[in-house]
This record gives sequence, structure tokens and C-alpha cells, in this order.
Amino acid sequence: MTDYTLYYWPIPFRGHFIRYVLAAAEATWDEPATDALTALKSRAPGDQPYPFMAPPLLVDHETGRSLSQMPAILMSLARAHELVVDPDRDLRLICDASDVLFEITRHHGAALWDAESWADFAATRLPRWMQVHEALVRASGAGFLDGGDEPMLGDLVLAALWHTMTDRLPPLDPLLETHAPATRALALRVAERPALAAMRAGWADRHPLYCGGRIEASLCEVLGM
Repeated sequence: MTDYTLYYWPIPFRGHFIRYVLAAAEATWDEPATDALTALKSRAPGDQPYPFMAPPLLVDHETGRSLSQMPAILMSLARAHELVVDPDRDLRLICDASDVLFEITRHHGAALWDAESWADFAATRLPRWMQVHEALVRASGAGFLDGGDEPMLGDLVLAALWHTMTDRLPPLDPLLETHAPATRALALRVAERPALAAMRAGWADRHPLYCGGRIEASLCEVLGM
């Protein structure tokens, strides 16, 4: 039996934050097919084994406990696998990441990107987020945020955010290199760890690339992909 079951759509996006932590912890997990997730999500809350609105949903097979919501899952996993050093900072980085995902998908697809709206975002909000994290990384003055030899939760969150984005949407990599070179380097160090590289290799040629749906199509269009 695997250690965990992760219910999430077959896309990187939020799921990669959890996958990064699971891989770093050398945990095993399975991911049910989309039809199983859809069936579970569509049930009335009172009829679900664990009431939730939308994935991700993680089931811990050792404890029998289930959790939804990316921040709660990440903090729980990191505590269980001793990946937390500064919980306040780590939760803040998770909340930052959620905000960035919300913005890059235009409020989760409430609107689609066009050339004008993307040009404004890529010149203002997105570089600002990169610079915020760059300041934090530079202030740490270490190879990883907490100065150790292994990436901890804060490092994993930054890598899951920025490496996933630039890996799946390569035209954004020069923007990250310009505005947050130290953050880019940290994210790359984390992503290239053997367990994480092995996890990512399974996604190398997959479509959708990043977040899926019409919002991904509009992102690819404005990025010339």
C-alpha cells in the first residue's frame, strides 16, 4: 500500500506543491484517475468520506486522515516529515504562492488573457512577486533558505511555484532570471534533487502543460507558445 492518495487533476499547478513535498519526503503515493476524482467531488458533502469543495485532497493511509486545501496539506505533510523550520514564514510563502496562482490564471479563469492584459501583468504584478521572493532568498544568504544541506518546506514551495511555472511555460524563464536570479537558482537546485527530478520526469511531455483549460490556451497564446 502507498503512504498517501492524492486526488488532483492531471496537471502540475497546485498538485506539484504537494508532489514536491511527497517526493522530498521519499513518500509513496497514488493519484486516482480523473473520473474517480470527479465522482468523489460531485457527491454531496454529507456523502463524501471527507467533505471538500475541490481538489487537492490528500488521504494519509497510516492515520486514515484526509485533508483538503493546499496550505493545510502542505503544512501537515511538512510537520509529519520534519520539513518545517520556520512555520510562520513557510505558511506565508504558501499563501504567496496561492496568490500568484490566482493571478496568473486571472482569478482561476474568470477571464482569459489577451495581449494588453498580459503585457500589463508581465510588466507589473508578476515581476513584483518575483522581486518579493528574491529579497527573501537573498536575505537568507544561504544555499537553501534555512542554511542546511537539504531543501525544507520554504525551498520546496518556492521551487514548486517558480520552477514549475518557468519549466512548463519557458518564455517566462527570462523574466524570472531578470527579476529574481537567486530565486531561480534556488528553485533549480531544489528541482534537480534526484527524487524531485524523477517525479518531474513523469510530467515532461504531458499536456495540459500547466493549469489546463481555456486559461492555459490563452496563456500559451500571449506567450507565443
